[in-house]
Amino acid sequence: MRTILLGGGLALVGTLFGTRFAIKVLVKNGYGQFIRDDGPTAHHTKRGTPTMGGIVIIGAVIFGYTLAHLITWSPPTASGILVLYLVAGLGLVGFADDWTKISKARSLGLTSWAKLAGQGAVAVSFSILAFQFPNAQGLTPASPAISFLRDIHWLQLPIWLAVLWLVLLIASWSNAANLADGLDGLATGAATMVFAAYAVVNLWQSNQSCSTSSTAGPQCYWVRDPSDLAVVSLALAGACFGFLWWNASPAKIFMGDTGSLAIGGGFAALSIFTRTELLMLIIAGLFLVITLSVVLQVGWFKLTKGKRLFKMAPLQHHFELLGWAEITIVIRFWIFCGLCVALGLGIFYGEWTVGLP
Repeated sequence: MRTILLGGGLALVGTLFGTRFAIKVLVKNGYGQFIRDDGPTAHHTKRGTPTMGGIVIIGAVIFGYTLAHLITWSPPTASGILVLYLVAGLGLVGFADDWTKISKARSLGLTSWAKLAGQGAVAVSFSILAFQFPNAQGLTPASPAISFLRDIHWLQLPIWLAVLWLVLLIASWSNAANLADGLDGLATGAATMVFAAYAVVNLWQSNQSCSTSSTAGPQCYWVRDPSDLAVVSLALAGACFGFLWWNASPAKIFMGDTGSLAIGGGFAALSIFTRTELLMLIIAGLFLVITLSVVLQVGWFKLTKGKRLFKMAPLQHHFELLGWAEITIVIRFWIFCGLCVALGLGIFYGEWTVGLP
């Protein structure tokens, strides 16, 4: 428990103080955000705000996780390191995208194919590694079965198909987090709630692990390294929460694709390793709804030959064009996210309670 709290606390401190330093460096070098011309006109005032703040989030998570293990002198696990690998790897792809925007002075970064190739390379390597490193019970960090609250055994996939499934999850969640990042503090605050929820899930799975004879019961969880995953989850929650101090409206810094792709990678990795891949659709329901708004907008536009379902997608910009204040949208979306998190955790705990003899 000490390692978990230290990981979260150190990551929080890392972004609280590290972001202030990052803002100074980014402003000094003129690394500011470029705003798309077809977006809400109110966003033009944000032009030049420092971006690529996701570097601080990623650095703080790695700092918090590493130092927490050093202080408690506890070894890291394969699961924990793999989550950090996916977060940092996708963050690097996002950094390349952000750097392209800054260096070429435009609102568009990498080409869609280049970005997809980068995400694919990281996702495929992570997915292959996730089926390695079996522990004493033969458990690997990832399972070849599709999962909801635990593995769905009749949805067991062959390894090659399981790898493709993980790649799909990673691509979906990294892009979902990217789409949700558009208003000051929106993605950061919502991600804090999702990661905090997964810290609770991991703690519960650790206390009810099948690998521990003292707590093993009929509803125990066959999950690899749940306690260490709780360290990573709380470190991610702490880093996002600390960053929110500087990212809340009016934002003094943006996380950029560096941060949003990394956060999406964290969603994917934690859902995969906790065997709750489909439950993430509920817990991170806000990100799902925002993504669906884009899919529906594109589909409706093509189907009706030019008509729009929303004034603008993603969904948060639709409400902006309806005249809602940015801070109002953010707070109401946070409330919706909190309700999704509460529902997801309720279902998770309820399944365990109902399943008891």
